[in-house]
Amino acid sequence: MAISVKLQAFEGPLDLLLHLIEKNKVDIYDIPIVEITAQYLEYIKAMETEDMNVMSEFLVMAATLLDIKCKMLLPKEINEEGEEEDPRAELVQKLLEYKMYKYMSYELKDRQVDAARTLFKDRTLPKEIEDYKPPVDMETLLGDADLTKLNQLFKMVMRRQEDKIDPVRSTFGKIEKDEVDMDIKTLYVEEYVQTHKNFSFRELLEKQRSKMEIIVTFLVVLELMKLGKIFIAQEDTFEDIMITSNVM
Repeated sequence: MAISVKLQAFEGPLDLLLHLIEKNKVDIYDIPIVEITAQYLEYIKAMETEDMNVMSEFLVMAATLLDIKCKMLLPKEINEEGEEEDPRAELVQKLLEYKMYKYMSYELKDRQVDAARTLFKDRTLPKEIEDYKPPVDMETLLGDADLTKLNQLFKMVMRRQEDKIDPVRSTFGKIEKDEVDMDIKTLYVEEYVQTHKNFSFRELLEKQRSKMEIIVTFLVVLELMKLGKIFIAQEDTFEDIMITSNVM
């Protein structure tokens, strides 16, 4: 009985054979070669195509099936291990490999379709989380120069500043308002760091003209340390504290 099929439903002779095996619900390891060959040849007769490349592939498989059919009518051959050889073994192996690749292609196609449906949500983190910065490890930042040593140096510079006061003029009754702009002093220290790269903390403080400037400069240095823009080190206990720029 002729099989009503369409050529475009199959991608090649192996695809057609796999279809016939599944349609007849037979074991792929025990193909009824006579029945399958007959159905295959019926399909070849029903084909309507002038494409010789397509026809040649199906005709080669038809010849292979007929060859297997003939071998199965003959006494079975014995291999070197003394076992009977199945003429269908090579064809079964090709069908199994084709079936594996076919279903893998279905799986990849399904994944591609699913991927096309994937939607991505824009980031909506709270502003508090986006602005979060991990706390600065002051011990790692300061290294050998701790706040106690910086405070000692600060007090020493302050005493030197007091020694510069004129004992006569200091008794004058003139009131002066000593204001220091924090932003301007920050820019001054940052420029100083950029131009000197490596300098003494003592030298920086001694360049200030008043106690308020020393205090503000000291605060600016601490802030730059916290931001990681400078690195402070002291080789020995009574040595100068050296400041090194961390800004490239």
